[in-house]
Amino acid sequence: MDDETRTDVLKRLAYVEGHLAGVRRMIEEDTYCVDVLKQTYAIRRAIEKVEGKMLNGHLRHCVVDAIESGKAQPVLDELVELYALANK
Repeated sequence: MDDETRTDVLKRLAYVEGHLAGVRRMIEEDTYCVDVLKQTYAIRRAIEKVEGKMLNGHLRHCVVDAIESGKAQPVLDELVELYALANK
């Protein structure tokens, strides 16, 4: 993972961790369910952004490097596996 992607992903994960802690507090304080759900949806979107950022970096660096070095098949198999996991 390149440094820019790592920095951005770590920042986003810190945000998600803080947001999760806030949701936990909301549940402990018996906050209205709809308000809690709005926050869980925001967390899901934030995680999706982390995944997108990581996948973008993987495609631009790891996959390109593997193809250029003649090791395309294992990386393509991993991408197929990721696609299957994402669509379960």
